[in-house]
Amino acid sequence: MDKGKITVFSGDGKGKTAAALGIALDAAADGKTVVVIQFLKGKGLAEAEFCKRMEPEIKIFRFEKSDVDFDDRPSHQQESDVSSIRNSLGFARKVLATGECDILILDEVLGVIDNNIISVSELCDLVDHRGGTEVIFTGRVMNDELCAFVDEISQISTVYFKKFDP
Repeated sequence: MDKGKITVFSGDGKGKTAAALGIALDAAADGKTVVVIQFLKGKGLAEAEFCKRMEPEIKIFRFEKSDVDFDDRPSHQQESDVSSIRNSLGFARKVLATGECDILILDEVLGVIDNNIISVSELCDLVDHRGGTEVIFTGRVMNDELCAFVDEISQISTVYFKKFDP
């Protein structure tokens, strides 16, 4: 069996998650299933009523308890959330091992590496068991070690930003 493609959306611009979710919507329209696991994002999408309506084709999970972005959490809360993040990566491993979906999106997983919660080799080991499942990573900082392991990288940057003031 061919290995599923690994795609990365990285950079300092806005739209990385939106790009990944666009792929998810296209896949769902084609009758495929998608699992999204969000990391480090505070409230995230998992609780959004709209997202629940996309099930069963698109399922969104978030294991962290805080509604605040990871970098804005106190250090004691960050330490306790590391366990939840590691559990969510275990869940991702199970999803890949069982072939539960056609596409797995690990939203902000590059930030998990950047925060030294997991190593590049741990992430590579996780997705090495993907079988035919396509995997998408998002995050701000693309680790050079990861470049050799992925099939496609899209760099999203902000060229111009004008603050909207009503």
